[in-house]
Amino acid sequence: MEMVDVAMVIGANDVVNPAAREDENSPLWGMPIIDVDRAHTCIVLKRSLNPGFAGVDNSLFFKDNTRMLFGDAKASIGTLISEFKQ
Repeated sequence: MEMVDVAMVIGANDVVNPAAREDENSPLWGMPIIDVDRAHTCIVLKRSLNPGFAGVDNSLFFKDNTRMLFGDAKASIGTLISEFKQ
């Protein structure tokens, strides 16, 4: 992931939560995750900051290289695609 310019996360939560690697006290500790936080920029599309199935806040959402895009993911992606087509 260190070589990736932009990682787009759509609706995922626990499977991209760096707490699995960084917080030994997290219930996610040791769980395999997708290391999207190691990309240069991470864009997360979600409806809210609500925690995932495990009930753990996602530290990915607060990292300096993460941008949050709130709303319906299908509509948001459609809008982004239309902007790039112009």
